[in-house]
Amino acid sequence: MTFFVRTAGRNDLEAISELLGVTWHATYDAIYGVERVREITASWHSVQELEPRLTRPESEFIVADDGSRIGGMAFAASSDPEKKLVVLHQLYVHPDVQGQGIGTDLLAEITDAFPDATTMRLEVESANARAVGFYEAHGFAAVGRTDNCGTADSGIPAVVYERRLGP
Repeated sequence: MTFFVRTAGRNDLEAISELLGVTWHATYDAIYGVERVREITASWHSVQELEPRLTRPESEFIVADDGSRIGGMAFAASSDPEKKLVVLHQLYVHPDVQGQGIGTDLLAEITDAFPDATTMRLEVESANARAVGFYEAHGFAAVGRTDNCGTADSGIPAVVYERRLGP
């Protein structure tokens, strides 16, 4: 199957929520336990939490779609007044189709959506070796740490990565 990257729409939200649940359980159950992952996905990845992203200013919300299912998604936004910093909040690919270039395509599209940005930043759980390897292979370097990935009180430690954009 060939996946095409396109803008996410309201009709995609249920499939995106399901994708995030499956991907989070496959990635994080061994790290945080099934119950904690269930709590996080119910809170962070519900349709109600995803919906405001569709209309958030200075953001890009995209999916990889093969015509029958959503195989990946990404969301990034800039709150920087000069639009020089973009934060990649999410980039997930369904476990069944990882390693097929979908993540690379999503990352390229997100990067292109912010032509004035000079830096992209993201947070990744250091125990998620596959994601760490993906981002490092795409030019990201560790620049710091946080004790609260995703939300101010998550209690989830993460490494902060950045990549310079542009020429």
